[in-house]
Amino acid sequence: MPTSVTRRRFIQTSAALASATALPALAQATDRYPSRPITLVVPFPPGGSVDSAGRAMADRLGRVLGQTVIVENKGGAGGAIGSTQVAKAQPDGYTLVVTSQTTHVINPILTPNLPYDAVNDFAPITMIDRLANVLLVTPGLPVKNFTEFVKYVKENPGKLNYASSGNASVAYLSMELLKAKLGLSITHIPYRGAGPALTDLQSGQVHMTWNNLSSNLSMVQSGRLRALAVASPIRAPQLPDVPTFDELKLPELNLTSWTGLAAPAKTPEPIIAQLYEAMRTVLRDPATHKAWNDRGAMLPEALKPVDFRKEVQQRIQFYRNIVKTHRIAVEA
Repeated sequence: MPTSVTRRRFIQTSAALASATALPALAQATDRYPSRPITLVVPFPPGGSVDSAGRAMADRLGRVLGQTVIVENKGGAGGAIGSTQVAKAQPDGYTLVVTSQTTHVINPILTPNLPYDAVNDFAPITMIDRLANVLLVTPGLPVKNFTEFVKYVKENPGKLNYASSGNASVAYLSMELLKAKLGLSITHIPYRGAGPALTDLQSGQVHMTWNNLSSNLSMVQSGRLRALAVASPIRAPQLPDVPTFDELKLPELNLTSWTGLAAPAKTPEPIIAQLYEAMRTVLRDPATHKAWNDRGAMLPEALKPVDFRKEVQQRIQFYRNIVKTHRIAVEA
């Protein structure tokens, strides 16, 4: 029979072995990301380009990660409400956000007391797509091209309006810049998102808007909306007869937009790296190439998180200079 000392040593040794075995298992459980569904916040209502990009990407990303990616629309305040929610979320990789130039470039410039820091409150992952912007009018407006549009607006000062997805959106800034450059008088009507704005544009309740081609390609192709100009390096293949703003001698307006993927700041680097690699897998898939082209979006270059952050910072400075030069201010 073993002595009490021997029994005690046996128990201590067994406990130590059990503990040593449990530690790697605990570490593996901690590192096993993702082990549950991921929430992807789209900070705009359904129907716009940011929502379209998020939904197109979510299912593909989920398949690569082996987990469900749940899309949650959280619109309002030009995307600030949903973006703030993610900025304050637990930085564990289970709450992500679809970023855009509105939420991460224009809002920081035009929105006083913005409740998040677009650069420091987020861990950028990579771009989802690049998007050609397009100037759209309702079919009832008696203009067929950009020259006729400018002439008609000047002949009807203050009688026309334009819709945007919010007071501090790309649509707002771009239209205000267009007005400033050409001396146009057009009334601004802000909406909670691009989806509702496009609905009212089709019915003629508003006269024009500035939006991403991906949000409205089918509407233009079916004649429910009319495209007058695109902001793109070259003419959009889907709209070969529509000139670029470069061709119209308005190069400042010829910038593409983008959507991206980000996590809260302080999300562990290994998780960011895993999400980046998963996104690269998604974007290299030929099926993704076709899907992006079908919705009027362009595949982005392979921007690493650090490079994506630099692009955000550069765009903020670029638009800040435009706002200062043309004295564009956010509406109350």
